[in-house]
Amino acid sequence: MSISVGDKIPDVKVMVATGEGPQAVQTGELLGQGKVALFSVPGAFTPTCSAKHLPGFVEKADELKSKGVDKIVCMSVNDAFVMDAWGKNQNASDKVVMMADGNGDFARAVGLTMDGKGFGMGERAQRFSAVIENGEVKHLNVEAPGAFDVSSAEHMLGQL
Repeated sequence: MSISVGDKIPDVKVMVATGEGPQAVQTGELLGQGKVALFSVPGAFTPTCSAKHLPGFVEKADELKSKGVDKIVCMSVNDAFVMDAWGKNQNASDKVVMMADGNGDFARAVGLTMDGKGFGMGERAQRFSAVIENGEVKHLNVEAPGAFDVSSAEHMLGQL
């Protein structure tokens, strides 16, 4: 069963790419204060994620913040080194927090995993986005398999 609007974000240990290297952080701390725009991608450096999903949030970061978003967080079932390299490659590092859910613990805790074994990717997080206020899910946008419609920065802007 997946997380729903009105639910609290689970408190799971993840890693965040920082200038000092990977840092462990609890999702309750990272996502639990203020208004957070969270989006999840199946994999760093993958086609849709790199061409549309992350770039959209980088482009729209100022607009999202003007609508009250305190923090934009990109999560993927990748390690912190990959997330850091991807953030740098996409010029996202100063606008988007790159959250590494390397073991998929957060994806499983929110019930939004997908089976990417057919693509050699193992278990990954589904493509989704959420607006979280003080740890509570206010909007949740889960994509159909292979789709990129409701989890975009543009869609989220319409919800704010």
